[in-house]
Amino acid sequence: MSTPGVLSFTQQAWEQVLAKVKRAVVYLDAACAESLHWGCGSSRLLEAVGNSACYLREFEPAAVGGGAEQPKAVFVLSCLLKGRTVETLRDIICRSHFQYCVVVTAVNHAVHLTANHVPPPAAAELEGQQPVFEQLEEKLCEWMGNMNYTAEVLHVPLLLASAAPHLALTPAFASLFPLLPQDVHILNRARPDKRRLGNLAEVDATTLTPELLLTIRCLVSGLSSLCEHLGVREECFAVGSLSRIIAADLANFAPAKNRRKTATGRASVVFVDRTLDLTGAVGHHGDNLVEKILSVLPQLPGHTNDVMVNMVELTALQAEEENQNMVAPGCLAQSNDPAARALWEALLNTKHKEAVMEVRRHLVEAASRENLPIKMSMGRVTPGQLTSYIHLFKNNLKVLGNHCGLLQLGLATVQTLKHPQTAKWDNFLAFERLLLQSIGESTMSVVLNQLLPMIKPSNQRTNDDYSPEELLVLLIYIYSVSGEFSVDKDLGEGEEKVKKALAQVFCEESELSPLLQKITGCDSSINLTFHKSRSAVDELFTSLRDIAGARNLMKQFKSVYVPGNHTHQASYKPLLKQVVEEIFNPERPDPVDIEHMSSGLTDLLKTGFSMFMKVIVLSTRLLKPANIPELLFTTDRLHPDLGF
Repeated sequence: MSTPGVLSFTQQAWEQVLAKVKRAVVYLDAACAESLHWGCGSSRLLEAVGNSACYLREFEPAAVGGGAEQPKAVFVLSCLLKGRTVETLRDIICRSHFQYCVVVTAVNHAVHLTANHVPPPAAAELEGQQPVFEQLEEKLCEWMGNMNYTAEVLHVPLLLASAAPHLALTPAFASLFPLLPQDVHILNRARPDKRRLGNLAEVDATTLTPELLLTIRCLVSGLSSLCEHLGVREECFAVGSLSRIIAADLANFAPAKNRRKTATGRASVVFVDRTLDLTGAVGHHGDNLVEKILSVLPQLPGHTNDVMVNMVELTALQAEEENQNMVAPGCLAQSNDPAARALWEALLNTKHKEAVMEVRRHLVEAASRENLPIKMSMGRVTPGQLTSYIHLFKNNLKVLGNHCGLLQLGLATVQTLKHPQTAKWDNFLAFERLLLQSIGESTMSVVLNQLLPMIKPSNQRTNDDYSPEELLVLLIYIYSVSGEFSVDKDLGEGEEKVKKALAQVFCEESELSPLLQKITGCDSSINLTFHKSRSAVDELFTSLRDIAGARNLMKQFKSVYVPGNHTHQASYKPLLKQVVEEIFNPERPDPVDIEHMSSGLTDLLKTGFSMFMKVIVLSTRLLKPANIPELLFTTDRLHPDLGF
């Protein structure tokens, strides 16, 4: 048996689901669909259903119900079985002819008890029982119209989308984001009768809204299941305010305490708030092909971490714009193609130049195995060269099927290399390097003045100029890498100029992108007035200042900026790299910014990094278990450039 890891955790969970879906109509929510997409692929689900007229449907209020010839349904859901989710279940079942319903939830029963306000002592007495699930089973039979019909409700830990053996994503928690200083005011308004919170250091689980607390508990439930699969007794550590709350909740999660009593392995889990360092997330320092693919290709609908690959090149259709939507898009996830998966993992772990050469090598080897008339050429890899190799597979249906996954990754590479945004990548990198030098030599107001000439309305922009979205990326970079700075009159005037220019640019956009629609609250540029635009920009700068001050409460990890000297230019040092160096440096004293979360008296007696005997790093991003290869877990979007 292979060593337990995120891939086996995901696959074993899906095997439990697949065992239930034979000849069923299957409804999935977006997060579970993404977990399936990366973990074992929709083809495994279709095989398990085993019906030529297989129906896979999105779980939503408007979903089509089951007809008279469809007596069985399976609902696969990432969320709590409560509120709108239960209402949607009821609506779908009531307009169907189901006689057998199975509901799978990724959230365990203990969290459902919490969501239904069952006190911890009462919940402890219910250990081994599942009253919430049993009550829902009765409701399912009632909605089906016959109490003698069959209903099952069960928990399966479908937490992860395993993008690689050591990289896991949590699509259900893509919107879970650490708190910013401005959120303290929101929390205070929600608790007017209680002591006011002064800053994020005073925020704990008791001060959070019930909705956020439940979201955290759902995440903790899944992480506990992962640790159970890995066979580890975890010690929980945190860097940052929200990470501290999540780590404490996992440390004191009742089912986790019981599990740890029999665990044979040991691991340390370090949670890190993403907001402490957004520089790496928006920067262009990474020399990684996957990072560029994710940045420039359009997002796969309904997914948080995959893209659409245009497959028209492999058809007889002309590569015209009107033909783009006639062929289903390809993607990066190739869970059932070992050769393509091996290439994908190589792309994640190599630099851009080596990655492109690896794509060429895989295409050449595949063509050679199929005896295709390939013409070898050495030297620099070009998009045209890769395209010529891909076209060799075009007119042979069998060969195309044998290597479909590889061809999707090959086309993703070609389309990225040819994309106009890729050419702009070096412009971003050059400007970011200039900013790093300026930050050490100039005030923040001077840095903002350097950005000001780049803010241009759509009718004055060329392909080399920055769009509003790209300007926002640069602003996040500037404020995150700068960190805490003094506020003076010059800064106020500099920000005011940038705000006014940005607000005007937003107003003059002929069409608002989805991001600008979300920021401004307007679905059309026609409805966007300068007043609305300016209000949105003011809120943006409030958030930017919060991002700049995110590390104010840190004692060790106060900066990600390394000043230059006579031998080295100024540079960016990722917070995550700093954390890992501190953990593994035996000569340093105990890091004060990495807090240990106690789960009992025994833990309180422990001191120092003797607790880090076999380490994980996890973040609102990292995880590295004992006796298991290094594993990266992230609730954030996929971002291969980790700064190591």
